[in-house]
Amino acid sequence: MLEGSILQQLATAHAHNSQPLNLGVYYKNTLVALCHALEDCILTSNNPPLVITAFQQGKWYLQEAERYSQIAQKARHIAIMAAPDTGFAEHPTSQMTNVDLVALDPQDPVAQEWHLIIYSPSYTAMVLCQELSDTDYGTAGRPTVDLERKFYGFWTFEPALVRETVDLAIAHIGKYNPELQQQLIALVNAIATDAPSDMDDLGHAVSRVVDYLQISQTGVSQLDPSAQQVLDQNLVSNELQAFLRLAQLIDIADTENPMAAAEIAALAETLGQLLDLPAWQLKRLRLAGLLHRIAPATVGVQYGDEAPSCPLVPAAQVLRTMPRMQAIAHIITHQNEWWNGNGQPAGLSGQEIPLESRILGLVAAFQKRVTQLQASQPQHSPLTQALTEFKQQQGQIWEPKLVATLELLVMGLQQGLELPVTAPKISTGMWLVDPQTSEDSKRHQTARSQV
Repeated sequence: MLEGSILQQLATAHAHNSQPLNLGVYYKNTLVALCHALEDCILTSNNPPLVITAFQQGKWYLQEAERYSQIAQKARHIAIMAAPDTGFAEHPTSQMTNVDLVALDPQDPVAQEWHLIIYSPSYTAMVLCQELSDTDYGTAGRPTVDLERKFYGFWTFEPALVRETVDLAIAHIGKYNPELQQQLIALVNAIATDAPSDMDDLGHAVSRVVDYLQISQTGVSQLDPSAQQVLDQNLVSNELQAFLRLAQLIDIADTENPMAAAEIAALAETLGQLLDLPAWQLKRLRLAGLLHRIAPATVGVQYGDEAPSCPLVPAAQVLRTMPRMQAIAHIITHQNEWWNGNGQPAGLSGQEIPLESRILGLVAAFQKRVTQLQASQPQHSPLTQALTEFKQQQGQIWEPKLVATLELLVMGLQQGLELPVTAPKISTGMWLVDPQTSEDSKRHQTARSQV
């Protein structure tokens, strides 16, 4: 990372933080799709945001200037940083009263960065990346195809990180325009004290990100097969990142236990190991555990023929916008079914309930109950007490065989077994996606349902 760049300053500040930045490599076509999706959410946001961008060079801004004219009509203020080119300041968007340009010195490290920072009381989002240097590209050199340019950084919805980066960006702007710096500081302070009437639905934002990334996949078809495969994988990786980042935000908001999803993922995976499930099923259990708390999102996604009896469950609909996540959505949809058929949403019973759903529902409820007992009765053994309660519910809510396996796991925990509870490294989470088709998954599911 370039010394003095905004990405480098933020990474340094978080070098020893328990919450890593999850840095990764992004291709230009991926960043274009990400930024367009996040920018579109401004147009429907409940509150006008402050937008700070860095385009590297003015010519890249000019390609987006018409788009930014629309965004400016919905934003409180837009600050655009770039090394100036001909026409940079003369474009009509640049003349709008709530748009300010910051002409960067071409040698400024920020002139090598690609930023989109959106800050409002109801919606925060950020892309913060830096283009790879000639040395980083290695012997192959810089790509000749613009879509294959690579950037290092990350993107997020996390409000605290966005606010921290806003402050860094404004400080950098102050080196060029102290008056604008003071204006932006006042604006940020005003936004920080605003109480939004309604929070924007991040489920919609995630759905839009996935849509844009999927559309962008059609734009790489003109490349040679090897380059097309690499760019396509980068796009799919970011579809998964969108879901993981939304789940991460939900976890961070859990003041009682921000690691709850990671704990449930570890419990589900360990229980699956005790049941001797195959690796592909363990991956799905882990991913379902990480994503099972994704907030409801009302998006117009219909289920396909592979699950005609499946009711529409808002919390899982957003996952179904990504074909590879349909199996995970199916698991999450049925995690609240009961063994005796009295659960929700479809009233499935016994072996009709997908095995992974039975496991996820059991460990999620168990982890929640243990947390409650730890808070209310810390002097007692919460694991033993929770297990006793769940054994009383077997045959009704829970499958007896799974409760017996849970008892083995609890005995191991009481004897010193340590679960691998770790927050996922979001930028490298592709390995969690089950590569099998829906039909393959179904056949395996049926075969293992007798375990």
